[in-house]
Amino acid sequence: MTEAGTADAGTVVAGTAGAETTVEAGTAADPARERLRRWRLVLGGDAADGTGYAPSGRDAAMDGALGALYGKGDKPQARRDRSAGLGASAPSVARWLGDIRTYFPSSVVQVMQRDAIDRLGLATLLLEPEMLEAVEADVHLVGTLLSLNKAMPETTKETARAVVRKVVEDLERRLATRTRATLTGALDRSARVSRPRHHDIDWNRTIAANLKHYLPEHRTVVPERLIGYGRASRSVRKEVVLCVDQSGSMAASVVYASVFGAVLASMRTVSTRLVVFDTAVADLTDQLDDPVDVLFGTRLGGGTDINRALAYCQSRITRPADTVVVLISDLYEGGIRDEMLKRVAAMKASGVQFVTLLALSDEGAPAYDREHAAALAALGAPAFACTPDLFPEVMAAAIEKRPLPIPEGV
Repeated sequence: MTEAGTADAGTVVAGTAGAETTVEAGTAADPARERLRRWRLVLGGDAADGTGYAPSGRDAAMDGALGALYGKGDKPQARRDRSAGLGASAPSVARWLGDIRTYFPSSVVQVMQRDAIDRLGLATLLLEPEMLEAVEADVHLVGTLLSLNKAMPETTKETARAVVRKVVEDLERRLATRTRATLTGALDRSARVSRPRHHDIDWNRTIAANLKHYLPEHRTVVPERLIGYGRASRSVRKEVVLCVDQSGSMAASVVYASVFGAVLASMRTVSTRLVVFDTAVADLTDQLDDPVDVLFGTRLGGGTDINRALAYCQSRITRPADTVVVLISDLYEGGIRDEMLKRVAAMKASGVQFVTLLALSDEGAPAYDREHAAALAALGAPAFACTPDLFPEVMAAAIEKRPLPIPEGV
């Protein structure tokens, strides 16, 4: 097997370590034999390959599933040609999808599905309803389906929407409650009052405002003016604009942004606008009551014109001091760079809180245009990647106009 294939298969086999699996009798009690077993499953081959382990039973079935995807050959093309047992046959793919769900935990199944789509070109098979019903749904699968949306036959679209809805509803259950609670607290704290009750006093701001009244002999500050947290009314207090790059590399970010957009739109005290863009700009705000409609209103892929998208967002801002603009993009600008930076500077000068997220996903460090990121940072708009779990804290900090919780190393 090639080095790349070994790495992928090794990741998958390692990922089964925490799962409950049935192995050949005796291997669990013999650590050395168990190591040979795992190496055999990673490397493929046969009993004469140096491990001396010949898989049988469940191990043989796992080995077959791994071999069908990762195969073995002298070069990547040979491995693809072997795509052993999968090919372009829908029935064999359906059986393989059933096998990997039987022998591997959900997290590993998702990795293998992504590898099958990327390495073996099986994306077109997702246009068949039977395939969609067999796959393990996750954010990456949703991104693939959205990229195939225009080519998808009508018979498949309803099944695809059901798959997407399942993922979206799972994300909403995980993220909505914490997001609403965090932002409601931030909105309350952002409403300052000058005659607060004792438990509503903002001590940090009160002390800062009264430092000139410090009494050295008593080592204390005598506050002549109290600053406290208000309680946000039920009217709109903040406006949030999510400006999302829908180029192909941003698929996971588009999914998460749509979910968060729907959550924010459900809060009465926040007016939310969702804008997606490539070289054109689409305002999907009127679809925010259903994030599935939002997602099927996007068109993943194409070029990028950040300047044009920001120009549209800027034209819709009516209360700059109460507005937060979140640009979610890898910053590979195909439009006018200098104009883009001027627009960001103008928005910040007018009082807009501007946040740049290079990615909104759990995928780790993204690829991005470092020159543009540095230019934005120089304008006071640092660019950093953000996980979905951190997003509520980022929004809360922006609403309260306090430093953003930027991850270390950015």
